[in-house]
Amino acid sequence: MTETAEAAKTGGVKKAPASFRDILGEKVGMTQVYHPKYKNLCDVTMVKAGPCAVLRVKTAEGADGYNAVQLGYGARKEKNLPKPLLGQFKKAGAAPARYVREFRVKDARGLEAGQTVAVGEIFKSGDYVDVRGVSKGHGFAGVMKRHNFRGLPGSHGASDKERSPGSLASRRSLGRVLPGQRMAGHMGHEGATSQHLEIVKVEAEQNLIYVMGPVPGPRGGLVSVSETAKGRKIRTEPTKLAVKKDKMGNIIGKAPTKAKKA
Repeated sequence: MTETAEAAKTGGVKKAPASFRDILGEKVGMTQVYHPKYKNLCDVTMVKAGPCAVLRVKTAEGADGYNAVQLGYGARKEKNLPKPLLGQFKKAGAAPARYVREFRVKDARGLEAGQTVAVGEIFKSGDYVDVRGVSKGHGFAGVMKRHNFRGLPGSHGASDKERSPGSLASRRSLGRVLPGQRMAGHMGHEGATSQHLEIVKVEAEQNLIYVMGPVPGPRGGLVSVSETAKGRKIRTEPTKLAVKKDKMGNIIGKAPTKAKKA
């Protein structure tokens, strides 16, 4: 199928190749859905992923020196964009996006600016993905909340010291606090990745995917969904043996055969 025929079939929208399995989205919240394998309710995170426009394709043979794809997600007014960034959107033939992120790829063949990445085209139920986001910020936190310290005893004259960190270093022989000492400080609001999460359900019409387990970030936060870096990429159903055996390896339900006479 030529590019003209494919664009006419999809309503004038050029689709990115299915081999590119990265997409941007936002966290909607958590709910429960029925799992087809475990036959019970499971906790899932709803992610509204895409559609994302391909804004730029970088290649190792070009001036950039590496293979990467820039995606845009969300809507933004033109008057709030700087002129250089607005020129990139117009060059790609895409509407101004709120978020622009770059994904490294091994091979950029088949990808070009102006294509669209849709969640229903690259992911399906049973796939395993890695979800990256920014964790919730907790402000300035103490050591008991930030590092799970036990705290000091609340008796024997320990006044107002129950939640203090205690000693930070040794005596004169060292004379300083070692780097990496766990202390109170800013907690959260940093990059986090949840790896090897299973996609339980995909609603392509609403651009929704249901990922088993929690996803970093608050509701409405930006997340990126990619094919997992782990070995197993898709859920496999266990094969059931037709012959049943007990713990000792004996076949169950089959009458023992008599020994043949020599």
